[in-house]
This record gives sequence, C-alpha cells and structure tokens, in this order.
Amino acid sequence: MSIGHTLLGLLESGPRHGYDLKRAFDDKFGHDRPLHYGQVYSTMSRLLKHGYVEVDGIEAGGGPERKRYAITDAGITDVERWLATPEKPEEYLQSTLYTKVVLALLTHRDAADILDTQRSEHLRSMRILTDRKRKGDLADQLICDHALFHLEADLRWLELTAARLDKLREAVAR
Repeated sequence: MSIGHTLLGLLESGPRHGYDLKRAFDDKFGHDRPLHYGQVYSTMSRLLKHGYVEVDGIEAGGGPERKRYAITDAGITDVERWLATPEKPEEYLQSTLYTKVVLALLTHRDAADILDTQRSEHLRSMRILTDRKRKGDLADQLICDHALFHLEADLRWLELTAARLDKLREAVAR
C-alpha cells in the first residue's frame, strides 16, 4: 500500500493535522498495521517537498506546533494517476513454502509433513479471519474475504503438491 497516496486521498475531504491523518488511516486501513506517528510526519514532509500538499495553517497548543496540511492540485492529480494504475498481481513465483518442500525432498526429509503443518497453519488463520469477518463491518468483511481467498488458493496448491510429491521427488533428484 502506498502510504503517501492514501494520506493524500484522505486529505481530499479537507485539511487535516498529522494526528487526524493517522487516526483516519488507522480507522480505515490500519486495523492490522497501524501507522507510527513518525511515518505520518516523514511522509507529509516528503509530500510537502514534492508539492503534493501545502501547510494550510499552524496552531500553537500545549505541545509542539500542529501543522494542518491541505492537498494541492498536483496532489489530486497524483492520487488520480495512482488510483487509475492497476496493481501488479502477486504471482508468488518465489514462494518460501515451495522452497521448503523442494529442500525437504533434496535432503531426504518428509515434505508431506511440511505440507501438513502448513495446511494446519492455513486453516488456523482461516478460522481467525472467518471469526473476524463475522464480527466486522463491511470494510473488515471485504479485507477478510481478500485474505481468505488467497489462503484458499494456497490450500489448493498444498493439496495439489501433496498429490504430486512422488513426481516432484523424481524431478528434483535429477
């Protein structure tokens, strides 16, 4: 996820302080990975340097001065370009799990045990996500669905690989 583009998009609804941006980001996107304040302020500094935001005001308070940021026309254009650009699909061609299976075969270990252990871990994650989905709002349900669909695809791969272990053993032994 592009934190900079996400913060710019949040600014389109109106000027905000860094604290407000962090809170909005965490509320909408950061359930599993909340932003650190340092990330917000370093990102805002970079966006300011590139002309995507401007300081809309500075307020003095009990602590340090609080800058209120506003998105510029260049920032809006950058968000529009980012939103219109498709994400590269993650193809997982260099899977750690695949590497473990092949290394197990090469070293005469039980690759089926690795697949079984991984299957159990995937199923455990799927139970947690399903519970979270059941309790969550629509946004949480959608992000859980995204993760669940990926885990289901992994499970299909685990089953297919388990069914082909003998052939794979022969292929990697050459």
